[in-house]
Amino acid sequence: MASKGLVGIDVGSKELVVALEAAGSQRQRHTFTNDASGRRLLVRWIKKRCRRARVCLEASGIYSLEPALALHAAKGIELMVANPKAVRDFAGAFLQRSKTDALDADVLLEFARRMPFVVWQPPTVEVLELRTLARRIEGLQRMLSQERNRLHALDRSAAGAAVREDVQAHIAHLRDRIRGLRRHALALVAEHPRLARRFQQLCSIKGIADASAIQILGEIEALPADMTARQWVAHAGLDPRHFESGTSVHKRPRISKAGNKHLRRALFMPALVAIQWEPNINAFYEHLLDGGKTKMQAIVAVMRKLIHSAYGMFKHDQLFDGEKFFALTA
Repeated sequence: MASKGLVGIDVGSKELVVALEAAGSQRQRHTFTNDASGRRLLVRWIKKRCRRARVCLEASGIYSLEPALALHAAKGIELMVANPKAVRDFAGAFLQRSKTDALDADVLLEFARRMPFVVWQPPTVEVLELRTLARRIEGLQRMLSQERNRLHALDRSAAGAAVREDVQAHIAHLRDRIRGLRRHALALVAEHPRLARRFQQLCSIKGIADASAIQILGEIEALPADMTARQWVAHAGLDPRHFESGTSVHKRPRISKAGNKHLRRALFMPALVAIQWEPNINAFYEHLLDGGKTKMQAIVAVMRKLIHSAYGMFKHDQLFDGEKFFALTA
C-alpha cells in the first residue's frame, strides 16, 4: 500500500468523480454516488490506496459540504476546499480549456500538488446544528402547507367528519413541532454571540423576522469564509443565466436555480414583505418595474440585493441601512 497520495474530487449533485495519484503508482479514477453510502465508499477507497492523503475539492454550493465533512472526519486525510475562482484561474494557467468531470478532478489534483495546501476548517457544531434545525423546520412547513391544502379540498368534498378531524389534528401537531424546533433554534442562536449578532442584523431588515432569519442564517453561516457576495448569489441559484445561439435565438435571461434551494426559498417571502414595508426596497422594486422588468424579475432582483445586504452587514458589523440599498450591485 502506498504511503502518501494526492486526490482531486469533482463534486456534482449526484456523483463524485475522483482522481487519485499514490506514490509509485499510476493515476487512478473512480466515480461514487454523492450520498451517505457513496461517501463512505469514497473514504474507504482512498484509505485502501493511501495511508495518508491530501484531498482537494471545490466549494460547489450545497453539494460539497457533506463530502467535505465525511473526508474531514477520516483519519489520515487532509482536506482543502478550494475557492472556485482560484481553481478556474489555475486551470487557465494550466492550459486546461476542455471541461469534463474527469478533467476537473485532474485539475483539482494538480491544484493540491502545486498550490499552497490550506487545510479546511468545517463549520462549527452550532452552525451545523442550526442548519439541520432550519431544514427540518422547512420540511415540516411544507408538510403543513400540504395538509392545509388537503383540508381546504376536504371542506369542499363529501368527505366524512372523521377524515377532516384527523387532518386538523395533524395540522395542530405540525404547528406544535414547528414552534418547538423554532424555540430550540432561537435558544441556540442566543447562546453564541456571533450567531446572535448576525441574527440581529438580518432581523434589522423589514421583511425578515425570526422564522426567516433562522432559515437564512442556517444556510449562510455554513458557507466558506472566503466567499464573495457574488458567490453567495450564485450559491443561492439567483445569478442570471443568459441563453443565446447564433444571431436568431436570444431568450430572456433566467435565474440559474443551480444552487442552494433552501436559501433561495428562505429569501422569497422576506423579499415580498420587504417590498411592501421597507420604503427603499419598495422604491428599488418600482424602479425596476418602470424600467420594463416583470414583477417576478424585480422580486428576484430584490432577493439578490438582500443577499448583498446581508454580506455587507456581516462584513462591516452593521445593521441594515436602507439608503445604501440602491448602491449595492444587484
